[in-house]
Amino acid sequence: VQLQASGGGLVQAGGSLKLSCVVSKIIFSSKTWGWYRQAPGKERESVASISSGGMTTYSDSVKGRFAVSRDNAKNMVYLQMNDLKPEDTAVYYCNAIPSKLTNAWGQGTQVTVSS
Repeated sequence: VQLQASGGGLVQAGGSLKLSCVVSKIIFSSKTWGWYRQAPGKERESVASISSGGMTTYSDSVKGRFAVSRDNAKNMVYLQMNDLKPEDTAVYYCNAIPSKLTNAWGQGTQVTVSS
């Protein structure tokens, strides 16, 4: 399995970023996919998910600001992040939900939000 996230960067508070993740070497369309993040010194947490049918869920910390989407034809998952806050600073990863379905983590993409 390959999970390649991209699109991170440095942005000021209130700004936006759109993350992309391409998934390969695994059946994509039938699975729920999500975005996780890990801030320094903290455990990895799930922030958004999208089911095979397009149903989405969000953690309370990002609800109303982030939007997850998917393109089954391209095996890709996206995370539109708006109104970013310094506490959103983390390495962001995409993975299946539950992550044990892939038994893999990509390198992630760093998001840094300055105040």
